[in-house]
Amino acid sequence: MEDRKQGRVCVTGGTGFVASWLIMRLLQLGYSVNTTIRTFPDSNKDISYLRNLPGASERLHIFSADLDEPDSFGPAIKGCVGVFHVAHPMEWDEKETEDAKTKRVIGGLLGVLKASLDSKTVKRFVYTSSATSVVFDGKDLNIIDEECWTDIDFMRGLGLYGGSYVITKTLAEKTALEFGEKHGLDVVTLVPTWIHGPFLGPRCPNSVRTSLALIFGDQENYKFFVSTSFVHVDDVARAHTHLFEYPQAKGRYICSAVEVTIDKLSEFLLARYPEYQIPPADSLKGITSVKISGLSSKKLMETGFKYQHGLEDMFDGAIQCCKEKGLL
Repeated sequence: MEDRKQGRVCVTGGTGFVASWLIMRLLQLGYSVNTTIRTFPDSNKDISYLRNLPGASERLHIFSADLDEPDSFGPAIKGCVGVFHVAHPMEWDEKETEDAKTKRVIGGLLGVLKASLDSKTVKRFVYTSSATSVVFDGKDLNIIDEECWTDIDFMRGLGLYGGSYVITKTLAEKTALEFGEKHGLDVVTLVPTWIHGPFLGPRCPNSVRTSLALIFGDQENYKFFVSTSFVHVDDVARAHTHLFEYPQAKGRYICSAVEVTIDKLSEFLLARYPEYQIPPADSLKGITSVKISGLSSKKLMETGFKYQHGLEDMFDGAIQCCKEKGLL
């Protein structure tokens, strides 16, 4: 898809962890980028980290759009050859009912999809999903691939904190793929595991803070790392652009770089960061786990994609950013 180079693309949710990295990579590749931000330009958010990206002054344009207003994305998508829909409410709390959150997420997604279809210029729509849309299938499979889907009823039955996030993410990915199939829009979805690494914005992203649970002593989140998979945010951004440009891309693609158990993670962190009080492996036995492992990246790697970062880069980058922000 070399004809897409130097074209204009849209990235929704531009201030987010993944979206900001994706914008940076797209600018480096020579694309012009439209991005959407809620309540821009009246927001008090510091977006200097976007405006100061190399190439941003010439090729980055910021628009106001909100998932609560599905029709608001049209101006940002007009004239674009591609759309990367990254925006999604990141609240894991249950202040908002599942039905209300689902209505907001699906309504906003459909607004972005329809604007992409109506543009007549969008050649491919890339949706950012999550490993949570595949791992809670209730079947305890050793290998999880793109054929697996989270079972909504099973998920509800677990009663996990943040369950509505998992459910809305799963329903949204299905909606995107079904819309593409029905209306002839080329839709591809990326399904990353725990996204970790350095962040561009002023705040520590939820996934990074959670990934640093053993360093922060956040015992409530230890359960996520009994058996889990990580991927560096840069590899996630690169996977987005790779799938946009790869001619034969179709359907879902799991993006998972490194699998680790909590005892091995403890050993790694103790050896690499002795200045922190990391709980030793023998103190972490018996934790009720949330398994996020066994995900296969075979389909993505068969397209020629290669991961460039391991645990060292992920934790080094995240810790350095937290130090700079005074969090460590």
